[in-house]
This record gives sequence, C-alpha cells and structure tokens, in this order.
Amino acid sequence: MNTRTFLVTGATKGIGLALSHRLTKAGHRVVGLARHREDFPGDLVSVDLADRAATEQALHDLSSRYAFDGVVNNVGLVRPQAIGEVQLDDLDSVLAVNLHPALQAMQAILPGMRSRGWGRVVNISSLTVLGAIERTAYAAAKAALVSFARSWALELAPTGITVNAVAPGPTETELFRANNPPGSAGEKRYLSGVPMQRFGTPDEIAAAIAFLLSEDAGFITGQTLFVDGGASIGKASI
Repeated sequence: MNTRTFLVTGATKGIGLALSHRLTKAGHRVVGLARHREDFPGDLVSVDLADRAATEQALHDLSSRYAFDGVVNNVGLVRPQAIGEVQLDDLDSVLAVNLHPALQAMQAILPGMRSRGWGRVVNISSLTVLGAIERTAYAAAKAALVSFARSWALELAPTGITVNAVAPGPTETELFRANNPPGSAGEKRYLSGVPMQRFGTPDEIAAAIAFLLSEDAGFITGQTLFVDGGASIGKASI
C-alpha cells in the first residue's frame, strides 16, 4: 500500500475526526485544519477557517512542509433560517465558510498533485442539496461544492487527479444529537425521511470518503455519492 498524505478541513469533530482516525489507522498521514485543538490522530493546525487571511497563511506554510496527495473539504457552517428570516450577512457567512476554504485548499495543494501526476479531492456536500426546509444558505453552499467537484474534475481529468463529492444524510454526530435529542420532534422528522429508519454514523460516511481517496477509485471523478440510508431516492414503503 502506498502511504499518502491528506489534508482534512474541519478535522476535529464528527465526520472529519472519524475520517482522520480511519486514514491514520490505514497508515496514511493526516494533516487537519480546525479552529479548536482536541485529541487528534494526525498533525493538527489550529486556524479559524472563516478568516480568509489566516487560512491562506496556514495553507501556504503547510504546502511548503508537506507533499499533499489530496484534500477533503469538510468544514462547514449551517444557520437554519426560514425564508423570510434569511439575512444577507448570514447568507454570505455560510457561503464563505463552506466555499472559500475549499477553493483555498485546492489551490494550495494543486501544484504538488499536478507535479506528481496523482491526487484525490473530496468535497463534503449534503443531502440538503435536494431540498430542505430552513436551509436556504446551507443547501446553496453544499450544492456549490458539488458544482466545484464537477468543474474541477473536468479540468483535471487528464492529470491523474480525481475530484468527487460525498453527500451525507442525517448523521449521528455530537452536533446533530445536540440539536435533535433522542425522542425529539427533530429526530422523528429526520428518521421519517430515511428508508433505513436510522441515522448514519460518522465512520460510515468516513468509509465512503476513504474509498474515493484510495487507489481503487482512480476511474471515478466528477461524481456525487449520497451516503444517506436511501433518503435521496425516496421514503420506504409502509
């Protein structure tokens, strides 16, 4: 097995942390970017990814120290709001946190991947791109990450660099559970939309991402993989 070096944004919680553990257990090196320092299995750089200048500096430093083989653009921001309550400043903030670090990270590590003729990029999107209440800003940002993946995949197809997106359904992260405790109306609403009638685990999402980062996924590019218990295809029959 080839040992690779991957950059993961939003790496210390939920899916990002599960992925970092999975990759390091497989023998890869993981460099994480996140706002808070926590117990992390790889090399972690503390940075506020909402700060454009700080992110740029961190990426510049890292790209001079590591030969990155790929990036997982996982950091995100959600601000649930009904249509009539969406403020333009909130829209701008959600779009910026979801999209700016993704483009910045891609631009920072692209020259190295090009020079080596191999690379993997995975953008973390969301089931909400198919439509979700109170997700005007978030769904738009996650849909843009799908568009990024498709456009970058076309541009980079001859280079040995693949670009894909993973769109998780409801996933049992700490943040999700804080907002949707067991037995709550929110939990019931989300479960009603998942044919498997359960939530995904961070490690199940991480497994799909890890596959797209692997040697075996070399002929897959420009795709969006929904990891959602069937939620993207419809409700289970009753």
